[in-house]
Amino acid sequence: MARSNGKAEVDQELNVDHELPASDDQGDSPQVSPKDTEVAETELDKVKAERDALVERLARQQAEFENSRKRAAKEQQDYREYALGDAIKAMLPALDSFERALRTESSGAEDFRAGVELIYKQLQDALARLGVEHVGAVGEKFDPHFQEAIEVVDTPDAKDNHVIEELQRGYKLKNRLLRPAMVRVARNPKH
Repeated sequence: MARSNGKAEVDQELNVDHELPASDDQGDSPQVSPKDTEVAETELDKVKAERDALVERLARQQAEFENSRKRAAKEQQDYREYALGDAIKAMLPALDSFERALRTESSGAEDFRAGVELIYKQLQDALARLGVEHVGAVGEKFDPHFQEAIEVVDTPDAKDNHVIEELQRGYKLKNRLLRPAMVRVARNPKH
């Protein structure tokens, strides 16, 4: 029984500790003056207006960014088309020469060869105006950055690791490789 008495005392202490102090005011809630309410509403309206302005500003900036991105993409596409147009214009004289050659009666192998050589020169000139260069090959030292070795040939007639034959020309555009030259390379242990 002593034990239950102790428990009752502890429960009574807990209840006392958790009781709220008596209020001096007789009213249920604190008094707020109409002026305080008006000030609070004014502050709330200011904060809402500021929030709305920031949201509107963010929406405008997002729209401007999207428009700028679209404009840059269109300009880039226009530039590509313009560059492609210039490249095609450079090739048109060679195409015209091919058409003229196909319309004429064949007069002989020599005339035909001379016509083909003229067209070939026109194409080379057009590519050169665009900045396309031939990758050097025969007689030069093999360069794996611009050439692809198709075969290595043992020969005493050429220097070791030098190109002896070009099977397909390579081209570069302002130091950017478009296509490597396919070559045969000499292997000569005596040189």
